[in-house]
Amino acid sequence: MDLNGIRSRRVRVAALAAIISVSALHAQRLSESTGINLFQNNCMRCHSATPVEGAPSESSIKLMHPERIFEAITTGPMKSMAASLSDDDKRLLAEYMGGRKLDNGEAGDAKHMPNVCAAHPPAKDLNAPAWNGWGDLQNTRFQPAKAAGLTAGEVSRLKLKWAFGFPGATALYGQTVVDGRVIVSSNAGYVYSLDAETGCVHWSFRSVAVVRSSVVVGPAKPGATSLAAFFGDIHGNAYALDASSGELLWKVQVDPHPAARITATPKLYDGRLYVAVTSLEEDESRTANYVCCTFRDSVVALDAATGRQIWKTYTIPEEPRLIKKNSAGVDYMGPSGSGVWTTPIVDIRRRALYFGTGNSYTEPATTSDSIMAVNMDTGKVLWWRQARADDVWHGGCVQSVPGRTPPAGGAGPGPGRGNQIPYPKDNCVEKTGPDWDYSASPNLATLPDGRTVIVASPKQAVVRALDPDKKGETIWEQDIARGIGGGAGETVFGGAVDSQYVYFGLQLGNGLVALRSSDGVEQWFMPLKNPESMAQHKGIVAAVSVIPGVFFAGGMDGILRAVSTGNGQSIWEFDTAHEFQTVNGVAAKGGSIGAGGPVIANGMVFVGSGYVGFQNGVPGNVLLAFAPSFSVK
Repeated sequence: MDLNGIRSRRVRVAALAAIISVSALHAQRLSESTGINLFQNNCMRCHSATPVEGAPSESSIKLMHPERIFEAITTGPMKSMAASLSDDDKRLLAEYMGGRKLDNGEAGDAKHMPNVCAAHPPAKDLNAPAWNGWGDLQNTRFQPAKAAGLTAGEVSRLKLKWAFGFPGATALYGQTVVDGRVIVSSNAGYVYSLDAETGCVHWSFRSVAVVRSSVVVGPAKPGATSLAAFFGDIHGNAYALDASSGELLWKVQVDPHPAARITATPKLYDGRLYVAVTSLEEDESRTANYVCCTFRDSVVALDAATGRQIWKTYTIPEEPRLIKKNSAGVDYMGPSGSGVWTTPIVDIRRRALYFGTGNSYTEPATTSDSIMAVNMDTGKVLWWRQARADDVWHGGCVQSVPGRTPPAGGAGPGPGRGNQIPYPKDNCVEKTGPDWDYSASPNLATLPDGRTVIVASPKQAVVRALDPDKKGETIWEQDIARGIGGGAGETVFGGAVDSQYVYFGLQLGNGLVALRSSDGVEQWFMPLKNPESMAQHKGIVAAVSVIPGVFFAGGMDGILRAVSTGNGQSIWEFDTAHEFQTVNGVAAKGGSIGAGGPVIANGMVFVGSGYVGFQNGVPGNVLLAFAPSFSVK
């Protein structure tokens, strides 16, 4: 064993981890909006879609690595232009435009880690207990007893088995468990394959931009024995890797718009990869000289073996058109928006995909804030069911939230944006929307009487059961909200369903709730108690998960909770918001839990701790693995 080599790698990793750590004060500035604001307020005049002579456009800059951008604004040709920015701001600007964290010296590469697995057997058994992508084709986020390998009694004895630290990361998004491997991503720009039992690392892959979706694993061709890992990044690229080695099989840009991003977990079925595309144009459009707005969102079917596009269906059928010149002389366009943030349901029996859409940006769109159904073979729109009409909003305008007193002056340009030019009031419709889109992925549930329903909740937490055989007709609805919010939302990433109940975590309501799936009647609500140190970070943003008898939820306060499905009473909990000793020697600390939330497979529970998002959570960089105490080795 080369002890000197191991020590050298540990020293190198520790040094790099120290360089990229952030202070508590800096951590509070890591909202996903921070980089947008920095670019819009300091760079947009010269680097818009129609840049000044000799300056690269925004879309061109986004094709550059963050290291190159950082060099340009610190020691390169843009040094004088960026002189007024702090070192932290320069870093955040480079990371936002480059799509991932800075990675000087490839700090996150597995080759620098001391815990590389001794052997790398191929990933090939899809029949082994797994949590693949969002869980299953129906998005139930329910793990049956055999695959879970845990009873409620065993959950009460869960202990930390190992922790893995992510160099340079401040947020984690989702975990996939397939054939004894855990595949996970963070905002440091790396995807890792780890051994589920020990946390040793099989491989790492550095993507062009951050992988915010979970990873789905399966054969690229029906019947193939080798497996591929599929995912998307926040610059609109979709990828396929060899699941055994991490080698790139293909990468395609699903949408060329500079604001395009993939946040939903792709779905793989019968040789096709279904990818949902959304954008951040909703937030990027908040400056006066931005042409608002030109993005319309879509779902795309790709050949899983090659990445070739088979079909693409836009959520808004017509292309954005010029509506007027605003008071600043800039084009105002629409309709736009209706983004797909949610992971689609694959309904094999009906040959359909179901997914939620977001609000529109500039003009009303009949398909915004809707559950949509498209034919999985052709992409033809089958039906849609709109939850809220005329929800028009983008980042330059104040939200109009029902039940909340509007700011003085009514709807109009948002205050405190720091814009160098006043935002044109005529870019905002007379009554802006509350931004109550579908951000939570819908579930396909089977009711006790055998009927199949789509369970869906937009951000204001009015849960509905929709009939897929009657064009999304509402069977029942139930308002479970405990607070009134705008874009932050009450239900954010998604709920779970089992044979009897529907489960959600609430952000503003700071609690857990269960509904009877047959009629939507609320069965119980359990308010959460938050640690004093995390009192400003309440509620559940992450997707929740269920096994027989146990409901798992990760909180913005960093607490991973397991409660009884019958009454919400606590079975077990663990505080993730502190420092951990890791198997790969990287300094690691937990924070808020968001995005994909906890997953369960083969007698273990996995959760990433560290999530900022748009909710200003507490950053972190650790993946935690738990097993019952009697089985910990």
